Amino acid sequence: MAIEIITEYINLSTRGHADVIDITQQVASVIEKNKIIDGTVTIFVPGATGAVTTIEFEPELVKDTKELFFEIVKEQKKYYHNTTHSQGNATSHLRATLIGPSLTVPITQGRMNLGIWQQIVFIDFDNRARQRELVLKIIGEKKK
Repeated sequence: MAIEIITEYINLSTRGHADVIDITQQVASVIEKNKIIDGTVTIFVPGATGAVTTIEFEPELVKDTKELFFEIVKEQKKYYHNTTHSQGNATSHLRATLIGPSLTVPITQGRMNLGIWQQIVFIDFDNRARQRELVLKIIGEKKK
């Protein structure tokens, strides 16, 4: 079998302010649509105020996750970035830096190797609503 390299995109409307969005089904649909049976998918966030990770996407844990970031990177602090940039989003950049802009998940027998309570989430840390485009890069073997 030949190795395929596929690029796809997921478009999202977000609310910002640590908006946590479950994108697991969207990623799984892209894998299924492209008939990938073995390989990896990398989800990448172009931009410095968003991040992608895994979490159990349960409402109370989502609240806890948001609060964790608000505690670690406080809003009411003087940030050097805010003195040189007018958007006042230093906290957005710092929170996104804690997670990072990408996640790679293995694919086996056409399915992502995620745990039973593990979902892929995009977190928009920006201080405003946004339109986001995530890049999916899939490398793997296609079903015949």
